[in-house]
Amino acid sequence: MFRALRSLIFIAFVFSTALVYGLIVLPLFWAPRDFLWGFVLSYCRLSLWAGAFFCGLKVVVEGQENLPDTASVIMIKHSSALETYGHVPFFPRSTWVIKREVLWIPFFGWALQMIFRPIAIDRRSGPRAVKQVIQQGKEKLAEGVWVSVFPEGTRMPPGETRKYGVSGAALAREAGVKIVPVAHNAVDFWQRRELTKRPGTVRFCIGPPIDAADREPRETNLIVQAWIENKMREISSAYQQAERASKNE
Repeated sequence: MFRALRSLIFIAFVFSTALVYGLIVLPLFWAPRDFLWGFVLSYCRLSLWAGAFFCGLKVVVEGQENLPDTASVIMIKHSSALETYGHVPFFPRSTWVIKREVLWIPFFGWALQMIFRPIAIDRRSGPRAVKQVIQQGKEKLAEGVWVSVFPEGTRMPPGETRKYGVSGAALAREAGVKIVPVAHNAVDFWQRRELTKRPGTVRFCIGPPIDAADREPRETNLIVQAWIENKMREISSAYQQAERASKNE
């Protein structure tokens, strides 16, 4: 019961802080991009602090030496809400590929559009969305902004994955940049549609960059997915439990 209460306080803190940040930032639309990016970093770091303070959710990052020197495409396992903001402070300046509905959220979505300038797609538009990611993603990368993609498209339960969307790999190929795979065990402590957050250490594991230039995007996706899923089996107790349960069925 006490853990659930602390989780509620954490969620209320994160959402109310997002609203406050949005209200502060919107009048500063004229400010330099680097200045506004500082607000993104401070919000993400504050949210990580809140997770540690209220819920005992600590975050460590492994493999930062694998980051290329130039802007690249980040592909991240999607299993909770934590990774959406939790990875941001540990990478160079970046933006997300997100569903466009997020930008409709009052104040938060508007501020997100102004500062983060995400690639907001209509996921139902299929090939048109892929072309949008390639076109806008190439512009971001040329500016030195990294592009974060959650290739599964939705949060996956422990031990599960799905076919990766092709846009991230297609963007990397067209732009001539590397893909950086990222696995994490946030699902051990914070699962989708779950109120209570469990204490523990979330490991963000950054893998070696993967070259997308000489193969089809779907083939590249298989390589990226294999690395991420194998790493998940190594670091996630929830993954390991789910796989044991499936074998016993």
